[in-house]
Amino acid sequence: MTKSPLFLTPVFQERIWGGTSLRDQFNYEISSDLTGECWAISAHPNGQSIIASGEHAGKTLGQLWDENREIFGGVEGSKFPLLTKILDANNDLSVQVHPDDEYAHANENGELGKTECWYIIDCKEGADMIYGHTATSKEELVKMVENGEWNSLLRRVKIKPGDFFYVPSGTIHALCEGTLVLETQQSSDTTYRVYDYDRTDDKGEKRELHLEKAIEVSTVPHVDREALPAVAQLNNVTITTFVEEEYFTVYKWEVNGQASFSKEQPFLICSVIDGEGKLVHQGETHTLSKGAHFILPAGVDEFEIDGNCSLIVSHV
Repeated sequence: MTKSPLFLTPVFQERIWGGTSLRDQFNYEISSDLTGECWAISAHPNGQSIIASGEHAGKTLGQLWDENREIFGGVEGSKFPLLTKILDANNDLSVQVHPDDEYAHANENGELGKTECWYIIDCKEGADMIYGHTATSKEELVKMVENGEWNSLLRRVKIKPGDFFYVPSGTIHALCEGTLVLETQQSSDTTYRVYDYDRTDDKGEKRELHLEKAIEVSTVPHVDREALPAVAQLNNVTITTFVEEEYFTVYKWEVNGQASFSKEQPFLICSVIDGEGKLVHQGETHTLSKGAHFILPAGVDEFEIDGNCSLIVSHV
């Protein structure tokens, strides 16, 4: 069994609202100036990360999950449970909502539901996002959607770099223009569009809306699920626990010097969002630079990070 960190090569997705921040801020090689998503750690069929080096180099993360489950500490489930993305919202995303596990399984060919969370890496001055709505009943929600009362229906929240938002399934939401976000989510690609600003694509066609399903799965009235971060200061590392929920726990590690870690979970998912350093495990040294993504598998239980860097870390 591999007892080394697994570094991954991401997959990039073009989006109507995408831009160039993934290249400009992370030095990724992107093929389009409308690149909206970096699927950094993904075993979803719509975009699989590739193991970059070591004995499993060239395998997809999905293959590794299916064929070498011991690497993940024997965690059960037919699908790798989580998906890490970096999103470049150069323009407004559609207003959308995601189903829960039960609804997605029944209506989307056995797909998982989609509860997610966002860490705001960067955003323009005065940026906001859509988080929730004002309707008090499904009937009122339908009426306001049909009448196009978007300004009074949709709740806008001001954001700044370093903010964190927990977005359970059923939450009407949208990232808005000028936002760069790391998203941790269930491994799902099911999105129901509620509103798309009447945008048209390069053929002059509007994107499909999914109003019937969207209204069916939306939480009404909206419930705010505010994340209450807990901060712990250890030797040369500040650990902020953003959320501990049913599907994932998410932390930020801010390393300033040499820090030692003990892993108690079957595996950890890690993304370097700023700075650089070294990951040291059993005499092996791995370079960490901004934009690196890796998994610490079963067997990697004691390790060090040396440098000045920030990571978003998650586990099931």
